[in-house]
Amino acid sequence: MDQRFLDPHVLATISNLELVAKTVVDGFISGLHRSPKFGFSQEFAEYRMYNEGDDLRFVDWNVFARTERTYIKRFKGETNSRLTLLLDASASMAYSSNSITKIDYAKFLVASLAYMAHHQRDAAGIIVFDDEVREYVTPSSRSGQFRRTMAAIDNAVPGRRTDFTKALFHFHSTLRNSRGMAVVVSDFYEDPELIIKTIEPLRFRGNDVVLFHILDPQELRPKFDGPVLLIDSETGQELETSPEYAAQEYRGKIDAHIAALRQKAQSAGLTYHLHVTDTPLDAALREFLMIRQGRS
Repeated sequence: MDQRFLDPHVLATISNLELVAKTVVDGFISGLHRSPKFGFSQEFAEYRMYNEGDDLRFVDWNVFARTERTYIKRFKGETNSRLTLLLDASASMAYSSNSITKIDYAKFLVASLAYMAHHQRDAAGIIVFDDEVREYVTPSSRSGQFRRTMAAIDNAVPGRRTDFTKALFHFHSTLRNSRGMAVVVSDFYEDPELIIKTIEPLRFRGNDVVLFHILDPQELRPKFDGPVLLIDSETGQELETSPEYAAQEYRGKIDAHIAALRQKAQSAGLTYHLHVTDTPLDAALREFLMIRQGRS
């Protein structure tokens, strides 16, 4: 797999979000086809007629040569699932220590998941939130849905404080009779027990729930040359910090926070993954695809 197509710093140079998603997913799936360790749509099920926009890699050209009709191979992994993306657009997601912010990385990720879902004919939608629901596109596979979803993602900008409660209430009130997959993308700066207690009900009625935890490298292993004044972007609280504190006590606290979030998520039956903004997107896409195929 050519990691350039999954490198967030390269993707940041592409101005069109749909093109970003296409670049990521096409590069990722191409890598899966070449990989002996991971099959994509392994089990063949049936044919269907080709529709405009279908991936030409799945056209059976042997059948076309015999019949002059274009057919697509369908696989048992194609189950027409429902995907709801929940994107945290709170103020803390604006942070960056390099060329890409957490919100940009998160947007690349959810756009790629939406693109993948669209081409698998899944019903996909999104909830963008901070302390209010800022954008909502109901999951659907109808015409124009992908463009509506991408527009909502593209319009997401860092707002105020994080409040999972309203976003999840919105999820339950509008999708209470549906089953599918819910993907929550956030920096999860809240008490782990409260986060999981709030998000766990998404599993009700058979939903698979995935937490993608997005952090900047400096939030994991900060390095300061001297004392610095840190300001919480959501509360305005100030904290003077020394290099010694950052290297020792802070690292212990962030590691404990991550470990608690992972443990509580797993205990509640949620899938948890940490992603740092200077790393490629393939691990998140691989996890999404594996969970989706597991629903088949």
